[in-house]
Amino acid sequence: MAMTVVRPAAYEVVRRLDLSDVSFLVEVRDPDVARAARAGQFVMVMSHAGGERIPLTIADFDRERGTITLVIQAVGKTTREMQRELRVGASLHALAGPMGEPSRTEGVRKVVCVGGGLGVAPTYPVARAFKQSGAYVIGVIGFRSKDLVFWEDEFRAVCDELIVCSDDGSVGIKGLVTEGIAQAISRHADIDELIAIGPPVMMRGCAELTRPHGIRTVVSLNPIMVDGTGMCGGCRVRVGGRMRFACVDGPEFDAHEVDFDDLMSRLRRFRPEEKLALDRWEQGCRIAAPADVPSG
Repeated sequence: MAMTVVRPAAYEVVRRLDLSDVSFLVEVRDPDVARAARAGQFVMVMSHAGGERIPLTIADFDRERGTITLVIQAVGKTTREMQRELRVGASLHALAGPMGEPSRTEGVRKVVCVGGGLGVAPTYPVARAFKQSGAYVIGVIGFRSKDLVFWEDEFRAVCDELIVCSDDGSVGIKGLVTEGIAQAISRHADIDELIAIGPPVMMRGCAELTRPHGIRTVVSLNPIMVDGTGMCGGCRVRVGGRMRFACVDGPEFDAHEVDFDDLMSRLRRFRPEEKLALDRWEQGCRIAAPADVPSG
C-alpha cells in the first residue's frame, strides 16, 4: 500500500498578529528563503494569482522553523486584500527572494539603528546583525503613541541601549526619532554609522541631522517596484547624481547622497491610479457583502 506524504502548503501563513487596525504581522513558511535570508533584504510577493507583485522587507527569519516574518501596513488595494485574506492556514500565491544586497555590518564598532513606524520591523534584524558582528548597538525606535509600540523586548535583547520615542509622549521621550538620535549623539562622540528605515521624510530628517556630525548614514529605500530584478526600471532612485536601482543596487544607500525630493515625487506618481483601484475594490466588497450573510 502506497504511503501518502502530506507536505506543508507553499508559503503558508503559520502565524499572524495584528499590531494595529492598519498594520499586521505574518510569519510565512519558506525554508529556502529563511535559510538564505540576511538582514536588510526583501522579498517579492503575490497574494493571489491575479494579484499585484509587491516588495516587502524581511522583518525577521527563523532558519530552524523555516519561516520569514513580514510586517505589512494596509494602505492600498493589495495590502488591504492581504489584511483581509492572510489568516493562519492561508497561503501566498508566490514569493521570490531574498532580494537586494544585505546590510553591511563588518568593521562597525558603534552603530545607531533607527526605525520609525512600520520601519521598526525591518530595523530589528539589522540591529541583531550588527550585534552579532560585535558592534555596540544603540536602538532608536519611534511610534505615534504607546498603543502602537511593538517588539520593544526584542530590541532590548539585541541593543546595548534603546531609546523609544513617541509623537505624543505617551511612551519614552516625546518627539520624533530625530530627538532620540540627537540624544544618542550627545552621549556618544564615537558613532561610526547610523542606519535608518522608515518613511522617506523621516529618513531625510535623519540624514540632515547626522550630516554636520560627519556620521556615515545609510537608509533603506522602498520605491515602487515591479519585478525586483532590475529589468522594469520602476525602482530607480537618484543617488549621488547617478540613477540606481533599489532592487539590485540597494535597498540600502548612502543617505547623504539620496535625492529625497526625486524619491518622494516618484512615490506620488501613481497615487490617482492607486486610489481608483482601492475604491473599486472597496465597492466590490460592499456589493459582495450581502451574499456572505447567512439567510434565514
